Amino acid sequence: MKIVIQPQGTLAIYEQIVNQMKNGIVKKELQAGEALPSIRRLAAELDVSVITTKRAYEELEKEGLIRSVGGKGFYVCEYNTDYLREKQLVMLEQRLTEVIAEARQAGLSCKELVEMVEALYVEE
Repeated sequence: MKIVIQPQGTLAIYEQIVNQMKNGIVKKELQAGEALPSIRRLAAELDVSVITTKRAYEELEKEGLIRSVGGKGFYVCEYNTDYLREKQLVMLEQRLTEVIAEARQAGLSCKELVEMVEALYVEE
């Protein structure tokens, strides 16, 4: 799985890592029991600090998505993908609510906002 960091993004770098790993789990790009890169290796690959990758792994571990095995590294846990997807949808709805409020403040109509989203949305 390839993680892409957007330095000018609105999310903190560790949050970008967390979100992309969650997406990898939902899309089954990361399988239960799969070993993850070490904190240092991931930091080097992404050209970010070790503290950033450590924080991302800590967040994922807190949510029960990965586990640390002493002396061996981090592994993807068994998970409920439906539950994880639902959590992602709730977070997305919250962020969209904020965007809609900003669009209204800027005087955009719903149609204009939808057109903007359609123009920006690119299928991979």
